[in-house]
Amino acid sequence: MTQVFFYHGAADKIAAACALLGGAYTKKKPMLVFAPESAVANSLDRMLWTHSSLSFVPHCRADSPLAAETPILITDTLESIPQDERLMNLSQVIPPGFSRFQSLIEVVGQEEEERSAARERVKFYKDRGYEVRYFDLSER
Repeated sequence: MTQVFFYHGAADKIAAACALLGGAYTKKKPMLVFAPESAVANSLDRMLWTHSSLSFVPHCRADSPLAAETPILITDTLESIPQDERLMNLSQVIPPGFSRFQSLIEVVGQEEEERSAARERVKFYKDRGYEVRYFDLSER
């Protein structure tokens, strides 16, 4: 069963996602990032290039010719993606087919609209028997 992790209360959701992706890359854990809104995907892509001057997090769009050899992929669809280990959700919806992934990482900011959508997703997961683990980012 998919493990569900909620990283909530992030002052800057994109920066928090970059930090988590950097940690995953350091541990050699590939990650697929579901970002169906182009503004979110573009912000993440840009920040991954500039997030830390001391390290580089290799990433690209899932439709790139380099996707097969890149550990962090950003996508707006999950239909034809072969990766099924770790999925990071940067949308406000339940990712389609999330249950095929071993882990689902939800990153939630502090805005009320985002928090409300996250509460609905938590309810959805719990109603279907998924255990949800929480990590508070508001103090970071």
